[in-house]
Amino acid sequence: MLAVASSSLRAGRRAAIVIGGQRQAAVHVVRKSGTRNIQQSVAQTDRDTITRLLYSLGSKREVERHLRIFSSASHPSQPAKFAVIKVGGAVLDQIDELALSLSFLYRVGLYPVVLHGGGPQLNGLIERAGVVPDYIDGIRVTDTKTLQIARRVFLEENLKLVGALEKLGTRARPITSGVFTADYLDKDKYGLVGKITKVDRRPVEASIRAGALPILTSLAESPDGQILNVNADIAAGEVAKEFEPMKIVFLNEKGGLFHGVTGEKISVINLDEEYDTLMKEPWVKFGTKLKLREFKELLDYLPRTSSVAVISASSLQKELFTDSGAGTLIRRGYKLFKHDSIESLGADRFRQVIHDRDPEVISGDQSVTEVLNRIQKTPYTIYGDEPMDVIAVVSHPEGEMPVMSKLLSSRSGVLNSVVDNVFNAIKKDHRKLFWTAQVDDENRSWHFERADGSFTRGGKSLFWYGIQDVREVEKVVRDFEAKERIERSYLPVGPGAPPHKAGAAATPAGTRAFSTWIRGRNIPGSSRGHATSAADAPSPVSTEIKRLGLIGARGFTGQALTNILSGHPYLNLTHVSSRQLAGYPLTGYRTPVTYSNLSPEDVERMEKDGEVDAWVMALPNGACKPFVDAVDRGSKERSSEPSAIVDLSADYRFEKEWVYGLPELYGRDAIRAAKRISNPGCYSTSAQMLIAPLLKYVKPGAWPTVFGLSGYSGAGTVSSNDPDGRPISLPKVTPDSLGGGVRPYSLTDHIHEREAAFHLSTMLSGPSSSTMKLAFIPAVAPWFSGIISTLSMPLSEQLTARDVASLYEQKYQGEQLVKIKKEVPTLADIEGKHSWIVGGIQVHSEGDRVVVVGGLDNLLKGAATQCLQNLNLALGYDEFAGIPNSA
Repeated sequence: MLAVASSSLRAGRRAAIVIGGQRQAAVHVVRKSGTRNIQQSVAQTDRDTITRLLYSLGSKREVERHLRIFSSASHPSQPAKFAVIKVGGAVLDQIDELALSLSFLYRVGLYPVVLHGGGPQLNGLIERAGVVPDYIDGIRVTDTKTLQIARRVFLEENLKLVGALEKLGTRARPITSGVFTADYLDKDKYGLVGKITKVDRRPVEASIRAGALPILTSLAESPDGQILNVNADIAAGEVAKEFEPMKIVFLNEKGGLFHGVTGEKISVINLDEEYDTLMKEPWVKFGTKLKLREFKELLDYLPRTSSVAVISASSLQKELFTDSGAGTLIRRGYKLFKHDSIESLGADRFRQVIHDRDPEVISGDQSVTEVLNRIQKTPYTIYGDEPMDVIAVVSHPEGEMPVMSKLLSSRSGVLNSVVDNVFNAIKKDHRKLFWTAQVDDENRSWHFERADGSFTRGGKSLFWYGIQDVREVEKVVRDFEAKERIERSYLPVGPGAPPHKAGAAATPAGTRAFSTWIRGRNIPGSSRGHATSAADAPSPVSTEIKRLGLIGARGFTGQALTNILSGHPYLNLTHVSSRQLAGYPLTGYRTPVTYSNLSPEDVERMEKDGEVDAWVMALPNGACKPFVDAVDRGSKERSSEPSAIVDLSADYRFEKEWVYGLPELYGRDAIRAAKRISNPGCYSTSAQMLIAPLLKYVKPGAWPTVFGLSGYSGAGTVSSNDPDGRPISLPKVTPDSLGGGVRPYSLTDHIHEREAAFHLSTMLSGPSSSTMKLAFIPAVAPWFSGIISTLSMPLSEQLTARDVASLYEQKYQGEQLVKIKKEVPTLADIEGKHSWIVGGIQVHSEGDRVVVVGGLDNLLKGAATQCLQNLNLALGYDEFAGIPNSA
């Protein structure tokens, strides 16, 4: 599967040999052949060493495939086909890191065309010269003095970068003029600003043929010799149009484009499907809107296979040499199709794809006709994109488990992540899926990353998603084998029998059978997924489809919960209520849902009629009681089992009739039996997780202190409207209002202080068992989400840091959403992750005080993820069903 035509790879390998030696031939001009051989050997060793370093970023096959593709793209007649890299002015302030990243490429024989800006540096000099920067329509108005300063800035920054590269042994050539010809954009309006009319490729190609990286500025010349200033993004786009490279990369200091509401990095933008919607989003404005428009105009001009990546300098290798990439990938994409017959797709086109890409046809094990006949034995759907860079076939007989029998991709389909688009389309149609792949498949890691489980025997792997119960997997596989829907025996689903017991059905000699369980489905990434620990797992686990109502979905927590629920295999979000958004479509969910404005009377009727199986209350503190009372009234007249409620507010966290839903500390059994569950607070969750392993060593009268730093999303939202009048939620506290610093608040008696102490008291034993106190000081910080909590706790007896670490390991052994590390957790360990993390354990030199740092994302493990854990347990599902893997 995911086969790339072998002939193209062989061609790529031959081309790589030519290009790989190109730099050495240009650089090492020596007279004696013996010396030349030694130098070429050293250069090849250098390339091999760098290539091995790249293997740490992705699989060896991934790295080597991308190297082959990029190397084969360049040819002495067109040496600039690899990449155009635009360097933002702010990135030039990190010049050493930038130079290392570019030198990395040079040492594997790849020559990007590099063009840099210099906006921040130019602004600094202009202001010091007493000139006030002037912009019209986002374009810098350029007079004679501004242009004079700009020329100096561009020359200085260009030479700095060239010097930094040369210092690393990487040849680079400064090209500060002679590439761009331009006319005035609008002389009266913008002054000395140019619109590029011609790109001279000769200086760039001459540099690469001479074995040096071309480093360009964005200054242009008019036909009569006047220097004109050109926006660097536009200049990079014109260079890309001229050379049509395989990769176009924009380096910025943020490392990508970010969603203006959630603050999350946008992984992929498919312009054909998403551009119009994105441009209407209220957070897409000013610079972001301008960039998206420029990217679209650029990609509309280039071949459809072209793409733009917006990343940081440190992520350059990951973007270029791994399938998961880095930052934000922007591409035109294609509309995807679905066909229920080969004829409706086009038999000749489909036959050609099977002939060129199917591994079984290429190996000679099957003919094209045999493959087609096998596909047509059961009802099936063919998924793909318009140019057929990716074709997938899913067999789905009525009432049976679907099987993806074919997933065939061209080189372009892999390189441009079309495979993921097609696979996601399949996931929307099929909540459960099985498929197989050869163990020598060069994209094997792709399958593991997208599967919930796998089993390998005899050189072939069986993958699946949507099932967490091994008994269900065995039942499905047994049915497959009985109906000959898969080609080999995979039963039992587990490791092979010991050698002394293996019979005729054992795996071939020298082949090890192995299995994985619940591997991650998060894309990108290859880290371990989640499964309920054996000691705590319910039996059996439900897979019944159930319905959920969400009351109060406007805020950040409601949005985060909606996004997670979109991937749940069994739970359907059927009703979403928001007073402000009533009548608008819900975004971010897998199926169309329209916001309603449910009253308590509506909720009571729905509960009575059995329209939902669970409710989530995502309302402000003090607002949900009327709705809870309505569910209580409706449940008394309901003929079926009453609904469960998970309340995200603080209203019921102190009520004995409600179960407090922190599974890692207070157990799962009570939650499984509960119909009323209070979801813990975000700060409180982290504080309790920090203190619980140390309760035995609490020193009465000298209570623990926790200092919490939270992203500004934790401060809540305010209502506003976008330009089209649609209600939107904006953060109550903004980074600008914090001035780059932090703002402590609620310095005493914060409700999470009382909550954490109240519930930890139930775990105390000994003379201090009656009460528990702690001091809690929160502060809001200028990042979007993520809480970093620092515990300082006096000890009743002396401990070492090793003793403390052991206490945490014992307490949280087997917990899937707890991660323990040696170092102090950072925001990168926390933001966007579904787990709680602890680390940085230190004990005072006298052994009487411990300091520990913990962290979680306040919207996920501090709210939405924990809510889904509680829902899953209350509804009989696997606790971690629908929770994306997050390292």
